Amino acid sequence: MGNPDTSTTEHIGAVAERTGLSLRTLRHWDEVGLVTPSGRTDGGFRLYTESDVERILLVRRMKPLGFSLDEMADLLDVTDRLAAGQAVGADGVVLRDRLDQFVVTARERRADLARKLDMADELITLLAAL
Repeated sequence: MGNPDTSTTEHIGAVAERTGLSLRTLRHWDEVGLVTPSGRTDGGFRLYTESDVERILLVRRMKPLGFSLDEMADLLDVTDRLAAGQAVGADGVVLRDRLDQFVVTARERRADLARKLDMADELITLLAAL
């Protein structure tokens, strides 16, 4: 993995604080290969670049919408391939179409969350009126 320039990296604790995620979550995402830090110190501590943090934030934004780890990994793969200029994935699927499907799914899940929030607001209003 190498040891990147430490002036442009952050230790896991700083990244956890910046992203609002737990150390446990960041370690788990590394262990399952979802977001792997770009380097490690000589002592084995994870070192994250700004690009790593951006990936973490993308994944964090997927969490409230209930995306699975596999779906998160798939989205990261699609965005990586698109950023590298690829148009078609290894499975022959047009990557832009795959990304568009993620947008549709995210919108549907967001609408579901909005309905649940509306119901929660109704409950709060009813309880407050008692």
